[in-house]
Amino acid sequence: MLTTVSEICKKEVVNVLDGTCFGFADDILIDTETRKTAAIIIRGKPKFFGFFGSGEDISVGWDKIEKVGEDIILVKTENLGKIYNENESFLKKFLKNFFIK
Repeated sequence: MLTTVSEICKKEVVNVLDGTCFGFADDILIDTETRKTAAIIIRGKPKFFGFFGSGEDISVGWDKIEKVGEDIILVKTENLGKIYNENESFLKKFLKNFFIK
């Protein structure tokens, strides 16, 4: 199956191990020496509407991708969920401390 970078960036990335949806692929990392796709990049989610920057970008190695479908990219990785949940918890902690005293 041939696809373009712009088509890849329209696809949601989902972990098949736990069903976590990480958002949309934002970019692709290409190894210029081997001329092969190395990873897809998912930009970190904005923290508090972007006022506090954004979470860490997530890089998913091409070897972790199980299937690229018409509208979804299925990945299989255990460590990705931990990084994603740590980024999500920042906003929850901030809102809890800011609004609940």
